[in-house]
Amino acid sequence: MAEINILLAGWAALAVIMAILWLIQWATRNAGIVDVAWAFGTGVLGVWFALGVASGDATRGVIIATMVGIWGARLGFYLASRVLRESEDGRYHHMRNALGKWTQPVMFLFFQVQALWGLMFALPMWAAAQSTTPAIAWHDWLGIGIWLFAFTGEVVSDRQLNQFRRDPANKGKVCQVGLWRYSRHPNYFFEWLHWWAYVLIGIASPWWWVTVASVVVMYVFLTRVTGIPYTEQQAIRSRGDAYRRYQESTNVFFPFSPSKISEEQPT
Repeated sequence: MAEINILLAGWAALAVIMAILWLIQWATRNAGIVDVAWAFGTGVLGVWFALGVASGDATRGVIIATMVGIWGARLGFYLASRVLRESEDGRYHHMRNALGKWTQPVMFLFFQVQALWGLMFALPMWAAAQSTTPAIAWHDWLGIGIWLFAFTGEVVSDRQLNQFRRDPANKGKVCQVGLWRYSRHPNYFFEWLHWWAYVLIGIASPWWWVTVASVVVMYVFLTRVTGIPYTEQQAIRSRGDAYRRYQESTNVFFPFSPSKISEEQPT
């Protein structure tokens, strides 16, 4: 019961932060801060849950906290740099236009849902850290290896996209360089792959099913709910037929050799 109260306290703290940030986005008209808050918030909760809440092996808790701390800090600072440098993400700008007078009530609910999701996606760290088997076993090493591979892939894909966007010559074009040649969303793919690390590290945990459920839920969210669908709708609005050709040639999520590359796009 005590652990549940602490988990709920983590969610409540994030909910308060999201309410404050909702007021800030109302004033600045830039809802991109919700993504920054989710990354930092999930990372902080994950560290707290692994070190201060879970009752498993201490060494394993430190490993998990280090992994999620680095992941959350890297993603949070990357997204923050975009929010500070660029105008509001086209997805949120379109949402404002579509909602009209209902924009702020819906935005408040959206920010609060993000707080709930922050708790939900920090639970795998708590669950994995409940394992009491002596660290470090073979599955821990495999989990660490997957985390390193996924983290590297996410950093590389974000950097490639960022460099492409910052080149004025690429305005209105579709990024098909590097990893983006093999997947339309390599950043999302490696983000999803990263969560498998906690599945492997938490194999011996009595709450192992929470880590497995997180992988399934993350996949559904990225491919069906908040990730790819809205990103691709915005890409079509801003790049039109160029992005439709990209959709025809390149896998949406899992990296694979493209069937064809439009000669009008950089390769």
